[in-house]
Amino acid sequence: MEPKKLRWPAIAAAAAAAMMFTAPASQARTSPQSTTHAEAAECAPGTTVQTDKGPVCGTVSGGVASWLGIRYAAPPVGELRWAPPAPAPAWTSTFPATERGTNCPQADGLGAGSTNEDCLNLNVRAPENAGAKRLPVMVQIHGGGFRFGTPADGSHLVRSGNVVSVEVHYRLGIFGFMAHRDLGRNSGNYAFQDQQAALRWVQRNIARFGGDPGNVTIYGASAGGSSVCANTVSPTAKGLFHKGISQSGEYNSLLGTNTSWQPQDCKSELPTAEQAHRTGDRFAAAVGCGDAADTAACLRRVPVQTLLDKSGNGMGPDQGTIAPIVDGKTLTMSPAKAFATGRVNDVTLIHGVDRDETQLASANTPADYQRMVREQYGRYAPHVFARYPLDRFPEPSAFIAYRTIVADSNSVCPSLLNHRRMSRHMTVYAYQSDNSDAPPASFLDQTKPNGAFHVLLNQFLSPRPGANLSPNQKAFGAQITAQWTGFARTGNPTVKGAPFWPKFTSRAPDVMSLAPAGDSELTREIGRQHHCDFWDRLTPYNR
Repeated sequence: MEPKKLRWPAIAAAAAAAMMFTAPASQARTSPQSTTHAEAAECAPGTTVQTDKGPVCGTVSGGVASWLGIRYAAPPVGELRWAPPAPAPAWTSTFPATERGTNCPQADGLGAGSTNEDCLNLNVRAPENAGAKRLPVMVQIHGGGFRFGTPADGSHLVRSGNVVSVEVHYRLGIFGFMAHRDLGRNSGNYAFQDQQAALRWVQRNIARFGGDPGNVTIYGASAGGSSVCANTVSPTAKGLFHKGISQSGEYNSLLGTNTSWQPQDCKSELPTAEQAHRTGDRFAAAVGCGDAADTAACLRRVPVQTLLDKSGNGMGPDQGTIAPIVDGKTLTMSPAKAFATGRVNDVTLIHGVDRDETQLASANTPADYQRMVREQYGRYAPHVFARYPLDRFPEPSAFIAYRTIVADSNSVCPSLLNHRRMSRHMTVYAYQSDNSDAPPASFLDQTKPNGAFHVLLNQFLSPRPGANLSPNQKAFGAQITAQWTGFARTGNPTVKGAPFWPKFTSRAPDVMSLAPAGDSELTREIGRQHHCDFWDRLTPYNR
């Protein structure tokens, strides 16, 4: 029998009092069907929702109802390690979705370390008193270079923008991208397959939480922004979402020299399946499976920690594939090539970067500047020196000059180039974040002038409790929140509390310069100011 579809907040009348549920010890995370029982956290009255796999209940705080750690696919363990996500088993007892789900396996680089593969879970948050009308849905895809991370709490967007938030855990690193011929011709890109499985869960279930399955926006920064690009061009994502916001999705080293990450962003030329399979052969040998009669079975028996240790940062020749590839099914070409050739899904995008993004080491002396430019740009170094002479930058000139070069080559100009490519085939709203005084992130050297740094918008979309923002930054946060949630609602970021923001076109290539204190304005000067004529010649698919 089809489960009864309950609406939020209409579900508030479904129960008269809070209930305690006897549940598995891990049930409050990801295992409703486990047989080991323990007392679970308490659900709030009226929060029981019947999903397509079984009932869940949640909590209410600060005007936001939350259901956490809901499984959207089967645990990717055993034979399902390095396999497309399988349907989650059904359950009958009400699952108390009151605790955050397990993080996917990763080293402890961002404080989210885990060795638990049973991690394909998501969170749903909705306004406590949303009314009868179905609300726009914002699906968050977290960043972390496809190696790290966990979703941020979307309550601020729910509370301020009257949307439904969905926050997704997906496989990372070697678990999300390992490719080997014995794992299948189209092996790899499990991370994107997980994201798409979560989007299919949204299509089946989000109406029961008050969301509109016909109005779904995916968004994310860094690897999350890259994921938006990938899903925008993925044939298997067609119809699963309607709008996307790609934040800071251009960040890879332009020429691949001393890069922090394997090629993975919205501009990169991704490895082919054949290349990834050869990398998989070397990784299999490195973990002791090179001569196995059944390589796939051997790989699936390797302990999680061993796989994390052996894959490391992915920079060594035997560390496997830990980032996207052109597998032939989930991705049939690199996103940048798809943007250039029009092989895209029918979606509308907000797309942009932060002006001073860097993902490389800093230059602290003139000698550093000279050496690092030569290392990064090789035979093009003389042209770079000519365009970015140290004597044109204030002290610390080496730091600022190199920061500017890296941002222009890796992020600013490739983003502008992708605006032009995308706009020929879809509606695009282009931006550049020029907020140079945002509260500094923990990963920055706070003694340096970091400018408008990588993923700076995150702190305004998921603000820290008690954050002490200046009046200028409070205005910026209010504007970004209004634009992002307004776009999710209507497909247009021109909303109350924000300036007019037209779409980017070849005839009117307007980019919104996002600035604090209500000073955002349109510009067409980015290409000239950032030497994009030079950098575009070096960018993939534009030669």
